[in-house]
Amino acid sequence: MVHSIAASRVGGQTSAYLDDTYLEQVDTRVIAVGETDGVPWAAVGHCLFHPQGGGQPADRGWLEDVEVLPVRERESGLVVATAAGGGGLPDLAVGEPVRARIDLPARMLHAALHTAGHLVEAVGRAQGWEMAGSIHFPGQARIEFQAPHADARLADPDGREEVTAVLRAAVAAAVADDLPVSARYLPDGRRMVHLDALHSAPCGGTHVRSLGDLADVVLPTLKVKKGRIRVSYAATHRSR
Repeated sequence: MVHSIAASRVGGQTSAYLDDTYLEQVDTRVIAVGETDGVPWAAVGHCLFHPQGGGQPADRGWLEDVEVLPVRERESGLVVATAAGGGGLPDLAVGEPVRARIDLPARMLHAALHTAGHLVEAVGRAQGWEMAGSIHFPGQARIEFQAPHADARLADPDGREEVTAVLRAAVAAAVADDLPVSARYLPDGRRMVHLDALHSAPCGGTHVRSLGDLADVVLPTLKVKKGRIRVSYAATHRSR
C-alpha cells in the first residue's frame, strides 16, 4: 500500500499500523507515560498497535513480554498501550527503548475483513444503495445499506437470493482480478483507501495489499430489517 508517513504522525508518534499492515515487530522508544481514569498507559514513537475504531477491533499486542490493549488517549490523541486482562505494564520511562510486536495472524484477519467490507460496500453501491453502517469484527462483519428507491427484488426470499448472487459474482470477479489496494492522504489530512478504480472511501483501518489476498469470501443471503439492507460477510487472508 502507498502511504504518506508524515500524514500518519500525531504528537511525535508514527502510526506504523497504517504504514505497513504486515509489520510484526519493531524496536522503538517510549515517548509518553500517563494514567487515564486510574489506568496506567505508555505510548511509543513507532506505534504498531491499531486501536479499536472504524468498525475494526483493536490489535492484540505486546510491549516487551507484557500483553497490551491499545486505546486512543482522549487528550493527546496518541495511541497508548494499557495492560490487557487487568495486569500491569512494565516499569517504563520516557526515552527508554522498548520492543513492540503484534499478533500478526489476527492483524491479517482484521485487514482481510476490513478490505472485504470495502468491497461489499462497492458492489452494494453499484446496485444504487447507500451505505448506512458497517462493522468488520470476526463473526459479526456486515455492511448495511439503504435503498433511496424501492427495489422490488428485496420483497421476497427468491428476489433477495437473486440480488445476493449478483453481489457474490461481483465480489468474486474483483478478487479474481486481484485489484490493487492503496491509500493516500488528502491535503485536509483525510486518509483515502482505494480498491483500484472500483471504490474509494475515507478510512483509518488496516488493509491487504490487493484483493487477491482475500480468501474464503462468503456472502450469505442478504436480509432486510427496518428498511435497511444487511449484507453479512466473512473473509480470511490467503496463506502467505
